[in-house]
Amino acid sequence: MIPCMPRAASLVGAALLAACGLATASSHREAPFITTTPKVDGTDFYMFRSYEAGRSDFVTLIANYLPLQDPYGGPNYFQMDPNALYEIHVDNDGDAKEDLTFQFRFKNTLAGNGAGVNLMVGGKSVNIPLIQKGGVSNPKDGNLQVNESYSVSVVRGDRRVGSAQAVTNSTTGSSTFDKPVDNIGSKTLPDYAGYAAKHVYTVNVPGCASPARLFVGQRQDPFAVNLGTIFDLVNAPLSVITDPALIGAAPNTIGDKNVTTLALEVHRSCLKSGEQGDDVIGGWTTASLRQARLLDGSPASGLQTAEKPGGAWVQVSRLGMPLVNEVVIGLKDKDRFNASKPGGDGQFADYVTNPTLPALLEIALALPNSAPTNFPRTDLVTTFLTGIKGVNQPRAVTPSEMLRLNTAIAPVPFEKQNRLGIVGNILAGGSDNAGYPNGRRPKDDVVDISLVAVMGGLCVANGDTDALALGAACKPSAVPLGATTFKLHDAVDQAKVPLLAGFPYLNTPIPGAQ
Repeated sequence: MIPCMPRAASLVGAALLAACGLATASSHREAPFITTTPKVDGTDFYMFRSYEAGRSDFVTLIANYLPLQDPYGGPNYFQMDPNALYEIHVDNDGDAKEDLTFQFRFKNTLAGNGAGVNLMVGGKSVNIPLIQKGGVSNPKDGNLQVNESYSVSVVRGDRRVGSAQAVTNSTTGSSTFDKPVDNIGSKTLPDYAGYAAKHVYTVNVPGCASPARLFVGQRQDPFAVNLGTIFDLVNAPLSVITDPALIGAAPNTIGDKNVTTLALEVHRSCLKSGEQGDDVIGGWTTASLRQARLLDGSPASGLQTAEKPGGAWVQVSRLGMPLVNEVVIGLKDKDRFNASKPGGDGQFADYVTNPTLPALLEIALALPNSAPTNFPRTDLVTTFLTGIKGVNQPRAVTPSEMLRLNTAIAPVPFEKQNRLGIVGNILAGGSDNAGYPNGRRPKDDVVDISLVAVMGGLCVANGDTDALALGAACKPSAVPLGATTFKLHDAVDQAKVPLLAGFPYLNTPIPGAQ
């Protein structure tokens, strides 16, 4: 462990510590209740113009769930919850209400029409304890004892009372899709990449003229963060976290974990409200459970028989912009935020206009006057609640927390993407406006970008000119660190995370055994 910084550190040191407190896992175990239900815990949400060759007119939506999966998590591994409702929402008119919702439901079944896979042992047919009995290479492989499938519906209007239609396989017309088994290991799955590729579907989305692409399955966690060090009150020397040459000095502490990905690539015209509709869309992902459940003390033989859910859907997870519930929302309101809708975000406004984390660490370290004082923090309101004018702010906008993407901004090839997105443009005079906070790509280093933003870095770049429309209270004199804020990082380089060149973009999951 890197030694703690002494209390006699400078004011600059205190502010750096305050800023680096933002560098948490994007949404891994972020609220008290969700820690009890990891299968519905949303970890990251991505929304970007597709940069795969020949797919630039499409938008990719990626929602990751079930955090911190150890690759060796047998014998059951990480199936999704068949009693849950997973959703990706799109607001295409800026009113903080969903206009399109993609709903995912899962089903787990035993092979042999529910009988499972048995072996003859001593003259008796006995069910095996594993989910596989041999090598696996195809969907619904005969060696799999458990088959996981799912369906997707698109709902137009309100997610609960709007018009719902099934997404279907463009080849077979089926509305049921197979999810690949997790990457158990190389003996069971000698070519996992090839096996998973057989689960990428071309699909028809009702109301969309162009076919979409769909994939649901385990992936390597694409997020990078110096997790243990950060939560230990930023247990890192300033000489590291302020040196741009040491951006990759620390290992990615979740680099050996997997997640479960829901990925959908849809033509951008399908996500707009019409041909003349706004090019800016907002997106977020949620998960819901039934209001009640009855546990059976003597469950019947089979899968998912110990629980009987009932009642209305209750939202228990919400994720749009990264890092919000982790380090912006107060502890007492984290469960409330996960249950809320963007239209009700006024109740959380103080957490954005008057963020507590820098002040909290100033008190803890007894080193005052090191954080921005431009209250209310209208620069953060613009960045996180309305979008930046001329970049990703809708024509008419209701302030609310969600990821916003200007679908008219062309994608940038992976090798030319600036890992700091728009902030990188400010620093280097670049032209990559296709990255965070204009949407979010897997390569975007949202930790470092958020560090710069929360410590007033965009204010410093903006000065008195209001060039980024960050608000009248955004003045350099209110940002004590000045240009120093641009040097902040968590010593883990997001750009080093292995990714794929095309859909579903996230890397093949780490196997349980080589």
